[in-house]
Amino acid sequence: MSYELPHLEALEAESIHIFREVAAELERPVLLFSGGKDSIVLLRLAEKAFRPARFPFPIMHVDTGHNFPEVIEFRDRRIAELGERLIVSQVQDSIDAGRAVEETGPRASRNRLQTVTLLDAIEKHGFDAAFGGARRDEERARAKERVFSFRDDFGQWDPKRQRPELWSLYNGRIKRGEHVRVFPISNWTELDVWRYLDAERLEVPSIYYAHTRSVFERDGMLYAHSSHVELIDGEQPFEESVRYRTVGDMTCTGAVRSQARTLETVVAEIAATRITERGETRADDRVTEAAMEDRKREGYF
Repeated sequence: MSYELPHLEALEAESIHIFREVAAELERPVLLFSGGKDSIVLLRLAEKAFRPARFPFPIMHVDTGHNFPEVIEFRDRRIAELGERLIVSQVQDSIDAGRAVEETGPRASRNRLQTVTLLDAIEKHGFDAAFGGARRDEERARAKERVFSFRDDFGQWDPKRQRPELWSLYNGRIKRGEHVRVFPISNWTELDVWRYLDAERLEVPSIYYAHTRSVFERDGMLYAHSSHVELIDGEQPFEESVRYRTVGDMTCTGAVRSQARTLETVVAEIAATRITERGETRADDRVTEAAMEDRKREGYF
């Protein structure tokens, strides 16, 4: 007889512990939800942590206005099924208020503008903790992240000021104006996430499975052809069987060629890949070597 938990069960137990620790230590948490696979896992973990009671926090989506329609439909339906409170903070409102400036041109994106909208929403609602679905295996800057990631009163992240988390002990003390980002699945990998989705038989937006879509190629990536993206001379849309490894703004999220149409085949495909999801499909991480870290220092997710 073994007294060790299987791998996924051990990850699940750690994540549930983190959820309950935040609920016990902090007064006004919020769960950030994009409709993507990682935040879908967060919702299930929150259910296991707190059901049959309601979640002790609302759910918030920072909407760029350029999201995939399949994801927005899934977001609204999933939150309605849970019967939880959803706050939608719009980047367009930040632009209209003069808090953010819309980019122009064929490479324009609202992805970076989310930082302003997120920080304004945290201040408006007085949130002192925000659950996110970031994982250490995604990108080098996120590999530096603690489970409890402290942000100053400007919402900025300084990797040198993060607190030690020896023996999984978390210090949630913050000063007025500060808040903490909390990453319950920080120690998970992309493959762990998909295996958990498979084990729990969780629904995900249809764009995670192979489907035929009108796309165009730019900088070695396949982008969805939409009204949100201006084509450059020489770029021509074409039909291709693709799926998405990550959900984000349509202007900076690339697809991968795929025939994986079920959870089982997606798991097999992810197990065989050697390129991270953000490295393969997120243009915003290719701007500079330190693109993600620069955004995080400003207050990004």
